[in-house]
Amino acid sequence: MRHPAIVRRQVDQLNPHMVAQHGEVIARLLAARGVNTPQDGDLSLQSLAHFQSLKGIDAGAELLQQALLEQWSVLIVGDFDVDGATSTALAVQGLKAFGFQQVDYLVPNRFSYGYGLTPGLVGEAAKLNPNLIITVDNGIAAVDGVQAAQALGIKVLVTDHHLPGDQLPEAQAIVNPNQPGCQFPSKAACGCAVMFYLLSAFRARLKAANDPRWQVNMGQFLDLLALATVADVVPLDHNNRIMVAAGIQRIRKGQARPGIMALIEVAGRQYQRIEAADFGFALGPRINAAGRLDDMSIGIECLLTENAATARELATLLDSFNRDRRSIEQSMHDDALQALQAIKLDEQPTGVVLFEPSWHQGVVGILASRIKERLHRPVIAFAMNDEQTELKGSGRSIPGLHLRDMLDLLDKRYPNLISKFGGHAMAAGLTIAADNIQAFRQAFNHVIETQIDANLLNPELLTDGSLPASLRTIEFCYQLKTFGPYGQKFPEPCFDDYFTIIQQRIVGEKHLKLLLQDEAGQTIDAIAFNVDLDIWPNQARQAHVVYQLDANHFRGNTSLQLMVQYIEPK
Repeated sequence: MRHPAIVRRQVDQLNPHMVAQHGEVIARLLAARGVNTPQDGDLSLQSLAHFQSLKGIDAGAELLQQALLEQWSVLIVGDFDVDGATSTALAVQGLKAFGFQQVDYLVPNRFSYGYGLTPGLVGEAAKLNPNLIITVDNGIAAVDGVQAAQALGIKVLVTDHHLPGDQLPEAQAIVNPNQPGCQFPSKAACGCAVMFYLLSAFRARLKAANDPRWQVNMGQFLDLLALATVADVVPLDHNNRIMVAAGIQRIRKGQARPGIMALIEVAGRQYQRIEAADFGFALGPRINAAGRLDDMSIGIECLLTENAATARELATLLDSFNRDRRSIEQSMHDDALQALQAIKLDEQPTGVVLFEPSWHQGVVGILASRIKERLHRPVIAFAMNDEQTELKGSGRSIPGLHLRDMLDLLDKRYPNLISKFGGHAMAAGLTIAADNIQAFRQAFNHVIETQIDANLLNPELLTDGSLPASLRTIEFCYQLKTFGPYGQKFPEPCFDDYFTIIQQRIVGEKHLKLLLQDEAGQTIDAIAFNVDLDIWPNQARQAHVVYQLDANHFRGNTSLQLMVQYIEPK
């Protein structure tokens, strides 16, 4: 594993008003995250960006209005991840709330059809006789799929947030903040947010037409929106933070849908204390497990049901899938490490490609993520399809290297090597012919080597510097939480300091429980998860610790605990 360089965030100038309002430490933390004025930190729903600047939103809302007036049969085509599941649930519930009578959904099985609105999936969709297909969290690359639907007389409304290719599908309407010419200020909106905005524009259109069906409370969908935004790991820009904060507030009031409440319960969390991180590490993986191992419709039904007992049953099933996923993932991880151990660390390829015939298609993305964290290199992991003819791959990148752009460049330099691909800067999916694996491995490594800045291969761990001992308190911990939600591109405050180690022991097989003493002489509990057992525990008396402040609730008592992100013995 590559050990990171600990780098402290730098802030050039502080706003005196923010210093006066919050104190220098908080003002510095916020400035490092782009919050320099009270307006930057305003997370009220009134500050949410307006839908009007979304290109295609008027055409989309007009199409929905016609569909409602004529009571078309509408089919939602989703995706098999959390964003896709929440988008699908939002679309189904939202359209029904506005008075649509015939709304159904279809999510491609990743093992049969792969991602998005493919011509094959259109054939399945046609059996349901829809007048209109609405894609959620996909569709911007479905040129052939939209064409197939149009040939059958089915209209298509695309809602997506992924980056478009060179050609756009010829749909009746496209709503995507990342399509050419769109002026929407938040390019980081997830698929669920795009659907939320479309329904908001539709609501406004109905209101302008004096249609009484406009009176739908859009607040009921905020829990889905918060879950999707965090779980899809999109940057938490100001607009996304508003939506996540509103969703968290709704959940903490006990107003979330039964499925989300049940997922919180099976994950061992308390809804009154739910945080953004819980969406990414507790709820999201359980929904994702359905799409990875079985059928994402189980996750969608969990989000759709209004019956608490049914929600608990489905959440329990999703929890079981997640345990199975973890077992499969660990086995694949062991395989990958065994293969990598045969290569010296300084001889690792710049672009890493992994493949084993026995690997599970639904778990290669998680494997790629774990190996990427270990090597700090872009990684693509492949699994064989059921017909043994194609390899389905999932990739993860490092900061500063746009993975989807790299695949696009590879496709141009090595035509016909990739069958299809798509994705984001940090994650992408692709399909190649099985016998192309060696050629792809060489081509991927070559493209990465020629495009990457070598400095990007040196991992860094950004911190907010040293924290005064006087602020290592449960009160300051709670104060920091009020400035959340935290997540991608808006990280939770993280500090680094030197401590004396008073006690250290392993708990739960590979977690390091510590009692530390700071420079002021106060002792503080700390825990580091998944430590290297070849290094810990040891005889070290001093350590450089990168940590976050956390409230530890145990047997009715609350105390400060340091959540260790990195620890280096001294």
